[in-house]
Amino acid sequence: MPTTQIFYASSLYGAATVAAAIDSGCFTPADRRLLLVANNATTPETTPSLDEMPGFERLRGRFDGVLSWNEAISPFHPGGWSPRQDDIPLWERYLRQLWDLGDDRVELAVESIQVAPALAIAQLFPDAALDVYADGLMSYGPTRNKIDPLVGERVRRLFHLDLVPGLEPLLLAEYGAEPRLVPTEAFVKIVAELSDVVPDAVPGVGEGPALLLGQYLAALGIITPAEEEAQHLRMLKGAVDVGHRNVVFKPHPTAPASWTRTLEREAEALGVELTVVDRPLLAEVLYRQLRPRLVVGCFSTALFTAATFFGIPVARLGTEPLLDRLTPYQNSNRVPLTVVDALVPDLAKGAAGAPAEADERLTGLLSSVGFAMQPQIRPDLRPAAERFLSTALDASTARYFKRRRLTVLGLPGGLPVPRHAAVRRVVRRARRLKRALT
Repeated sequence: MPTTQIFYASSLYGAATVAAAIDSGCFTPADRRLLLVANNATTPETTPSLDEMPGFERLRGRFDGVLSWNEAISPFHPGGWSPRQDDIPLWERYLRQLWDLGDDRVELAVESIQVAPALAIAQLFPDAALDVYADGLMSYGPTRNKIDPLVGERVRRLFHLDLVPGLEPLLLAEYGAEPRLVPTEAFVKIVAELSDVVPDAVPGVGEGPALLLGQYLAALGIITPAEEEAQHLRMLKGAVDVGHRNVVFKPHPTAPASWTRTLEREAEALGVELTVVDRPLLAEVLYRQLRPRLVVGCFSTALFTAATFFGIPVARLGTEPLLDRLTPYQNSNRVPLTVVDALVPDLAKGAAGAPAEADERLTGLLSSVGFAMQPQIRPDLRPAAERFLSTALDASTARYFKRRRLTVLGLPGGLPVPRHAAVRRVVRRARRLKRALT
């Protein structure tokens, strides 16, 4: 029986990771390899899909065809649609006919399996073997939602880049998914191919600028637009304070244009030469072309690709306030935020350089944060959390936890319990929860 492998991607970064995994022999040979592209932007009609971005043509040759998920499920939006259980056989027949799959054995490789569209794609091919490739720093955190075992137990392997050498992913470990590294050299080679397509990505900028990374956190509801605009200004001033007069700003593709104008006015007042990247390019392409002497961001995965893959000094800004404001505690951005805050130098203190190396303390911290985030999904992390919190909870680590959360979960560092009857009832409920999870 012929085998068709379908690789789902929603970003050029994801497609580059898949291409690097294919080049490295991570996937067994197949009769056909298809790339399934989804545009998850709020308004896909006004935002270019990844197969329309500069450089994609260099990746296309690794696949026998490119499919559109948006077209397949139109008029539904990829981020908000999932099939009804009773309709799954009908949808599978439809997709097999639409994509000319016939009776082929299907193997899937998807990103962000916890949510649509990856989850929907996995559900629509219930007999397909399933691999997952990791979405940046989020791979080091627990699975954000409890996945249907009919999907989760099919996951064989978790492919991830070695962003933080020595750190093991928590993602999908509850299903026994085997973590597999995508070789760094293969990913860097893909970046070189993408860079060759756009040899002058940012005209007029010489080597060695400071590169500021915008994330558009306001769109995620983490901070307000005004606060994020102010953060960009602080990033610019911080870069100037450590000696940079040539600065490049890479805004998020969907960020308001007014932020760029505000930053340009501030740069003029500071006497700094500012260049704004106005093309949808991977940050890693800019690293290769511009050879920046500093990369500044909040908690972007691109901080670690800069430092780990390209040896570029990095700095963070604005992470500590977000640790307290990020809600709910289970927010999947918490682990990337924690990793960056714990390892990357703080620009607000005039620091920049290589991230600290992962060690047992970081592993214990992330196990503790992971358990506090998802105690029902990862109850096996409780012993590690109790060990870490009983020995390493101090002024430098307390900011990664909420005392109320520790109290409810019965963990070291929680609040003392008063003798009030109403409080005792809450404690009893917390203890019942604890017993249910262990």
